[in-house]
Formats: sequence, C-alpha cells, structure tokens
Amino acid sequence: MAFSAIFRSFNSSFFLKNSINHLKNPPKTPLGHLYLSTMKFASSNLKQTNQAQEVPSLAFQFREYMLTKLKQVNEALEEAVPLQHPIKIHEAMRYSLLGNGKRMCPTLCITSCELVGGDEELAMPLACALEMVHAMSLIHDDLPCMDNDDIRRGKPTNHKVFGECIAILAGDALLSLAFEHIASKTKNVSPDCVVRAIAELGSAIGSRGVVAGQIVDIDSEGKEVSMKTLEYIHVHKTAKLLEASAVCGAIMGVADDASIERLRKYARSIGLLYQVVDDILDATKSSEELGKRAGKDLASNKATYPKLMGIDEAKKFAAELVEQAKKELASFDSAKAVPLFHLADYIASRQS
Repeated sequence: MAFSAIFRSFNSSFFLKNSINHLKNPPKTPLGHLYLSTMKFASSNLKQTNQAQEVPSLAFQFREYMLTKLKQVNEALEEAVPLQHPIKIHEAMRYSLLGNGKRMCPTLCITSCELVGGDEELAMPLACALEMVHAMSLIHDDLPCMDNDDIRRGKPTNHKVFGECIAILAGDALLSLAFEHIASKTKNVSPDCVVRAIAELGSAIGSRGVVAGQIVDIDSEGKEVSMKTLEYIHVHKTAKLLEASAVCGAIMGVADDASIERLRKYARSIGLLYQVVDDILDATKSSEELGKRAGKDLASNKATYPKLMGIDEAKKFAAELVEQAKKELASFDSAKAVPLFHLADYIASRQS
C-alpha cells in the first residue's frame, strides 16, 4: 500500500520498534493519557534524518509539563467564560469547554511561542481561543445531523444534556468569543501579529480548513474513498487546527517565516498522526477505554486508515509521521524543542 507522496520515502524502523509499540503495550501510569515519556532520543534515531542533535529527554518531565500547562490553560478558560446571564447558554459553553480535555491545541500554541523566544503570557489569549474553537467543533461534530455521538470525553455530549438548539448556539457563541478574546485580551504583541494570527485561525476553521474536511467527510460516507481523499479529509478536519495552534503561537513569539513554516509542517504531521491513531483506537478499543463511542466509523461505513491500509500498515504510517514531525524540529534549539519531541511520541502512544 503506497502512502501519500510526501511521506513515502521515510524509514520508519526506529519508531515502529519504539513509539508505535506503545499502542500495543501502553505504559502504566496513575494519570492515564498523560504518561511520562522516558524514551531517549538517541543519536541512532537522529542519524536517520541526517540532522543529529542531542535532545535531553530524560531530564524533561513531560507529564509534569503537560499538567502544568493544562492547569494554567484551565484557569484562564474559567476566567474567560464566567457563569453569567443568560445562564443556560453559558452553562452549555462551560460544559464542553471546561470538560476533561487534553488541551493539546493550547499547549502547542504556548510551546511554539516559547520555542521561538516568546512567553506564555503573549500566547495565552490565543491558546484559550483555540480551545474555544476546538470545543465548538466537538459540539457541532457530535450533533445528530453530523456524527450523532452520545458520549464525549467520558460524559454525555452537549446536545444530550442541553438539547440540540442550545448545543448549536453554544458552539456559535464559543466561536465568536474566540475571536473577541484574541482581539481584546492579547497584550504586548504588535497589531500586525494579532491580525495575522486571527487570519490564520479563521482560515484554518473555515471553508478551506476544518469545514472543508468535514464536508468531504460527510460526502464520502458509504463510498469507496481513495487514500488521497482520506488524507485531504484529515489534513483539513483534524490537522488544520493543530497547524493553526503552532503557527499562531509562533506568530505571537514574532518568529521568522522559515520557523513558522517548519512548525506548520510539524503540526500537520502530528495532526495527521492524531487521526491515524484515532482510527486505530476506534477499531481496537472499547467505548469505556476511549471515553466515547467505539466502532462508530465501522458502523457508519466511513473510510479510515485501518480500513484502507489494514492495522499494521496504519501503524507503520503513524511511525513515518512521527519521524517526519521530528525532522521539522531539527533546526530549533533542542532544549526548547524537547516538549514537541515528546508531544509527537505522546500522540503516537495515546490510548484514548
């Protein structure tokens, strides 16, 4: 089975033996999805990319890093969406926004900003906006007219609790608040950078981004889908928001264009990786393990990577995506980039 041309030539042997093995034998930790990665990014790995660099991964506590970012983002989100009049709409917004999320988009935004020399304070309004957009996309994606899901993050979906009308409006309110929040709360960043970030986020979620992926996904249900179409769906439906997270963070840190594009490519790789792993988990895990309905893609006759490639080939493709993502980090300061190395491995080995 041939992969997309942009990934076809990569040697996946190292990651097939390491990162992807976690899909079969996940490490045991008290905090489940935020396990402490202790894989050493050895020189043998980096020689495969001809970009040797020393990554001090064993000294880096990934779980603690993610938990710290999650706590800071949660506090900022709590403040950004207080419970106020009208109570019902704000309850619905907070229900999905403040739930048990991984906060991957906000963390990627903040980490990318820090990578290029910025700090968390510069990126936090955008990080919150990204989580608002993500929550909106999940609310709408779960609706009966879309994926018709009853469970999200281990609890009833928004429309199951508040009804379809309120769920739709809660998603709409979160989307509009996201852009208001960027414009009103971003401090000590030039207006040009703020406008550039707003344009990036708007493009990522519109008719050339998430919506594009969603519409092609809907149109493809029950049909024979090519690998090219499947990749288009998930580059747009899933990867675009992660791209925007990395790019917007870098913009807030006033990165040069070359650095921004490297982070865009990194985020596109881990975004596609996220979907490949999601497809594998949907085919191999229970609803209790995932915190959402398992097997829904098979039930709705959707095209997935395991369906088109088989489980083993999908895992190999995931390994290639991990390698490709890490290649894009080679030119950055290794100490600052280490969270992003770990993030790629975390996505590859996640179990929910």
